Amino acid sequence: MTVTRLLRPTLAATLLASVTACGASSVPDVSASTATGSRPAETRRSANPEPVTATMPDVIGGNAGRAYEQMGSKLDMTFKDASGQGRPVDDPAAWKICNSQPGPNQQITDYPVVFGVVRVSESCKDAVPE
Repeated sequence: MTVTRLLRPTLAATLLASVTACGASSVPDVSASTATGSRPAETRRSANPEPVTATMPDVIGGNAGRAYEQMGSKLDMTFKDASGQGRPVDDPAAWKICNSQPGPNQQITDYPVVFGVVRVSESCKDAVPE
């Protein structure tokens, strides 16, 4: 048996390892903006932004405070006394929802979303229709 025959597996493994290592690029990825010399893209906002279209959940009969928490504080929403008495809605958790604009399962395309509410102890039957 010759030395060459004994070293073949070792040489093959070494050659395979060096080819595999060379397959990975040591050159970092360069974005198109850097390659052209321009500045990175910036987020642009329209002067008249269009509302994000979403579907209004059915929250009629539910607690206004919970609806506020579930829908998130990022959504522009207003709570309006639906009894017609014009009371301020300082604590939504003390009120229940009688109606919404837009209605349940309709697309939200305009802001603010308006909830007609009455105190938790009152009935929505007493709500003034919009």
